Amino acid sequence: MSSSTVARIIGLGSYLPKRVLTNRNLEEIVETSDEWIVTRTGIKERRIADPDEFPSTMGAHAAKQALSQAAISPEDVGMIIVATMTQDYISPSTANLIQADIGATNAAAMDVQAACSGFLYALSIAKAYIQADMFQNVLVIASEKMSAFIDYEDRSTCVLFGDGAAAAVVSNKGAGLAITNISLGSDGQLSHLAMIPGGGSRHQATHETVDERKHYFKMSGSEVFKHAVRRMSAASKVCLDKAGLEASDISWLIPHQANKRIIDAIAKQFNMPEEKVYQTVHKYGNTSASSVAIALHELVQTHQITEGEHLLLTVFGGGLTWGASLLTQMKG
Repeated sequence: MSSSTVARIIGLGSYLPKRVLTNRNLEEIVETSDEWIVTRTGIKERRIADPDEFPSTMGAHAAKQALSQAAISPEDVGMIIVATMTQDYISPSTANLIQADIGATNAAAMDVQAACSGFLYALSIAKAYIQADMFQNVLVIASEKMSAFIDYEDRSTCVLFGDGAAAAVVSNKGAGLAITNISLGSDGQLSHLAMIPGGGSRHQATHETVDERKHYFKMSGSEVFKHAVRRMSAASKVCLDKAGLEASDISWLIPHQANKRIIDAIAKQFNMPEEKVYQTVHKYGNTSASSVAIALHELVQTHQITEGEHLLLTVFGGGLTWGASLLTQMKG
């Protein structure tokens, strides 16, 4: 490995389905209200994929956009890593489907499953591959069709989630966001707090599992909230300490977009003013692994990030999993 090799994001892309599901629409489906949802989550609407849209197709849209911004061809990609918990199939991987769609004929491909933390887990793998000089360009994609696994009779979960995808080209050269460091963690003893019980080898699909609605996402919201704030804050502090930075050195905090109350609690931990906390939760809801990546892409599209500026990403998901990453704008 070259000591000067720096993994950096040189291209970003995202895709959001056209269909908008508002809180008013949900009032017609389940016993809830716009006021109840906004007060507890900050979510006003979310995007829902069409029947012919899948993690692979949405991910391919985002990937093509990221490759175009990075000005590299699909043939230049050495590895595709897709973060998803709603993959098209158990096998083959969604990454393989995207590889075929975009024509990345020279790329290896695999999926990563870390629920809502998936983008940072995948980004950490890409960083390691680049810094080991194994690949020159790694395409990281987060794509979720959460609507396919949401029980629209369960008001505690159906109001939270939406669909969407985002992609990042991670390279060993070019101007972009250097992946300064990443902190990851997990606690499998708490896996029951957020999970899809049915569909795997432990609870294979049967009439009984379908009748018991085991193939839908289940979550203990209040418990998850408690752990999310603590773990996301701790991972963020690790990243700051490794870089020798204070929270005041961060230009933007980009948290997982799950719930505005979680976002506000983390911002309070670091005394970050609201204007430095980038939020999309109100319009997209929780898009799981793609959530923080969609927000990152939207941020760089709408705000000029100058050399030396630091962005702090922090995530939390089922598993339980969590993480944070410090990105620093650099020249080529």
